[in-house]
Amino acid sequence: MAEASTEQTILLVDQDHDFLEWATKHLSAKGVRILRCDHADNAVKVVEKTAVDVVVADIQLQPYDGLELLSRIRQTSPNTLVVLTAGFPSTGQVIEATQRGAHDVMRKESLPFELRPVIESALQIVEDRRSADQPAADMPVLDGRVKIIGVSRALQDVFKIVGRVARSDAPVLVTGESGTGKELVAKAIHEYSPRRQQELITINCGAIPENLLESELFGHEKGSFTGAIARRAGRFEQADGGTLFLDEIGDMPLSVQVKMLRVLQDGTFSRVGSNETQSADVRIVAATNKILSAEVAGGRFREDLYYRLNVVEIRLPPLRDRAEDIPLLAEFFLQRITRKNGMARIRLSAEAIAALQVHRWPGNVRELENTIARACALASSTVLLPADIPLAAAPGAEKGALKQSLDRIMDSVPAGENSVRWLASELATRALERESGDLKEAAALLGIGISDLRSLLAETHTGSLEAASGR
Repeated sequence: MAEASTEQTILLVDQDHDFLEWATKHLSAKGVRILRCDHADNAVKVVEKTAVDVVVADIQLQPYDGLELLSRIRQTSPNTLVVLTAGFPSTGQVIEATQRGAHDVMRKESLPFELRPVIESALQIVEDRRSADQPAADMPVLDGRVKIIGVSRALQDVFKIVGRVARSDAPVLVTGESGTGKELVAKAIHEYSPRRQQELITINCGAIPENLLESELFGHEKGSFTGAIARRAGRFEQADGGTLFLDEIGDMPLSVQVKMLRVLQDGTFSRVGSNETQSADVRIVAATNKILSAEVAGGRFREDLYYRLNVVEIRLPPLRDRAEDIPLLAEFFLQRITRKNGMARIRLSAEAIAALQVHRWPGNVRELENTIARACALASSTVLLPADIPLAAAPGAEKGALKQSLDRIMDSVPAGENSVRWLASELATRALERESGDLKEAAALLGIGISDLRSLLAETHTGSLEAASGR
């Protein structure tokens, strides 16, 4: 077992003794202990016996190269950061070293200028990870049926509705932003219903062309259209006795909506190309990220079908409204991803969890899963820090920031001043129009036309008008 040390420890591994001498002097600092050796096997033995924070190793070593040494060190001490060096590392060496978990790969000619900053940064990462003592979040017990993870009040309210509605055959409309888990709710409704012994059939209404969607839902007869080489049962027939989940129902064409209404009214339908009436005992669960009432008002969705589907509505909250669920979800995704890929156990630092909880998550749970997967793929340690988790900027963030700036300026209009003229002057002075890319948002905020705002800008600062016109 490695012997712990209060100092930060660097191990230098190189067959060039002159390099070892130079690097020792170059990296010497208070609180840093430097060890060195010229043999790959000896380096592994040092790491096994001593708590080494950073290893700087040449790729050209004996009896095996630095890439193999990297793999053995990562197996022995996963939290040790390894920096590989070479005269001219090839593209393949850089890629393979990165795949094996190298912290960095450096050319030897750049070491006099770049080695010290890279090592200082690596030691800081080690220190941050050492202080990251946040234990793994307690995982809720999954009973094999429910896969929806969360303890927030908003999600618990969803569970209660699922529990009540699952017992009946009433149509359910699941609404919410993309990535909130609408399909998981549909599965929970089916799995806790009397129909759970039969199939749950899923169809995405927005992913199938209009001319094929009717056939997918109701089936077709041989020869009914080009390519119909045999009779085919539709999803309603396949789901007989079970549940049919209609995802993205808001994208269903109006021509298909008419036939869908008939099925919901009397349970009957006809295959494409047939006059024969079919029947199916199907429980309908539909989902959409659109506001169907607005689609109805816009003439894009039938009102009678809307009320047939919306017998019970379950609204899923966005992830930003249930921040207390984020640690549980992140831990679940961490465990699943590392287990699937045969990776070492990875955990989140307290700082990383805090960063996840303040992010807005426009893509909701799906975005969180992808973010954790990306962090695992790029991880160089068993502890993830905020810097290890790249968070995408929310769409429209820049415009939101501009509006906040405009609001702050509006709040500071001097008493007795014309607010529109005063704000126009401030816009020109602060060049906020260059931050937004155009003046539409500023004009909308003021309730005037863009041309009027340009005129005001021209009166106050002629030069700013030219800048605004260029955009």
